[in-house]
Parts: sequence; structure tokens; C-alpha cells
Amino acid sequence: MYSLDINFLNDRPEYKPDAARRGGRPKSTFVSGDRRPLYWGLAAGVFFPVVMLALWGILQAETSKLTTEQAELDSQLGNLEQQKKELASVNEQIKQTTDETQALATVFNQIKPWSAMTQDIRDRLPPGVQMTAIKQVAPTPATGAPAQPAPAAGTAQTAPVSGVIQISGVANSFSDVNDFILTLQQSNFLQGDKTRLIDSKLGEKRTLRLPDLPGLSSRTGTVEAPRLPPQIEFSIETALNDVPASELIRELERKGAVGLVTRIDALKNKGVIKP
Repeated sequence: MYSLDINFLNDRPEYKPDAARRGGRPKSTFVSGDRRPLYWGLAAGVFFPVVMLALWGILQAETSKLTTEQAELDSQLGNLEQQKKELASVNEQIKQTTDETQALATVFNQIKPWSAMTQDIRDRLPPGVQMTAIKQVAPTPATGAPAQPAPAAGTAQTAPVSGVIQISGVANSFSDVNDFILTLQQSNFLQGDKTRLIDSKLGEKRTLRLPDLPGLSSRTGTVEAPRLPPQIEFSIETALNDVPASELIRELERKGAVGLVTRIDALKNKGVIKP
């Protein structure tokens, strides 16, 4: 016998499958004669490699360009380094020349001509004072100063200080010697606080020398040569000051040191010595 199996649930909308409710979607069918997908595939297979090759070529060109620019920059950097070394060498030469010029200017600026200084000292001599000698000496220890130990055997002795000078002369009186010291202390070439009397003594009596004339010869005893009062023999020690010569232009001009004044003026005009 046959049994009838009927599913009534399919007739109810809430139990219908989605495809049945939506009416279903027709399946696409492939037509064997349509070659467009093949062509699209071939086009894609050719297009992307070509694009990659183009991009690779562009990158290679940019890389070559950057490599060339880097080589140029390295070359320029090498030239700059060489120029930097040359500039440093030139600056070193300029510095050396400047130092030498400054040293030369300092020498000229520290020079005080002996002719100008001795002329200044002569101009300060009082009427009763006569200068007999002026020389460069080692400084004399001041009164009460501790004595310096003698140098050991084989030790080189210290040379005299170049800035210390000693003036020797004679005067008619001690008052004239004091006047001479006071005038020396006002000199622009000397240090007033280091100008002092180191020795003074009364000299021997002197006899006036008469001219050898008939009837006046002292040897015959007819005329006795007159006696002169003894003079004061003195020694004064002083020191040169450290004032630059550029600040003593007027004094140097008055004392006749025209050559040094001209050189200092030339150095001032070149800016080596500041005015």
C-alpha cells in the first residue's frame, strides 16, 4: 500500500525558506563564447608588471641623480675642507704677523731715548750743580733692607736692572743737591718715589788755576793762587718710569726725539698703537 506524506508546514509563510519567501535569485549562467574575462585577466597581467617596471625605472633614475648630487656635494665638501685649512693657515699667519707688529709697536712705545732723558736731566740742573756722569747700574738696596744672599758658586749672576740709572756730579752746597733731587722727582721720564740720594760727601779743597802769564806764575811765588771752597760730591739713584712713549709725545718733541715721535705717529695712523 502507498502512504501519503504531506508536509503542510511548507504552506505556512513563517516556515518557508528564505529563498522561497524572497522568491529566490536566479543563478548566473556562464556563456562559453564570452572571452571578456580572459581579456581583462591578460590586461591586468600586463598592466601591473609594466607599472612596476616604470616605477623601478623612475626609482633607478632618482637614485642615479641622488648619487650624482652626493658625489658633487662630497667634492664641494672636500674643496671646502681644503679652503678651511687654507683659511686657518692664513689666519695663523695673520695672527703671527699681528703679534710681531704688536711686539714691535710695544718696543717702540717703551723706548725712551737716552738723548731725550739726558737732555731732560740737564734742563733740571740747578745753577750750582754740575753733572759728571750718568750710567746704568744695578739697584742699590735701601737703608734697612735685608741683604741679599751671595750667589752660590757656578750660579749666573743677575744682570743689572735696565731701568735703574745713577747720576753723579758735584754741587756748591747740600742745598743745591736737594734742589736737584726735587726737580728730578718731577721728571716725566723718571719715577719720583725711587729718586733718592745714595751718597754725598765734602770734596777736597781746590786751588784756582791761574793762566800762565808773565808776572803771574805761581811757581815763582810772586802770586799765590786763590783757594776755592770744596764742592759736594754726590750720587743719585733713580729709575725710569713705565709710562708709554706715546703718552710722552710732547716731552719727546721738546727734548728733540723727533725720530721716535714720527714712528709713533705712523703706528698710531695704522692703528697699531691706540691714540
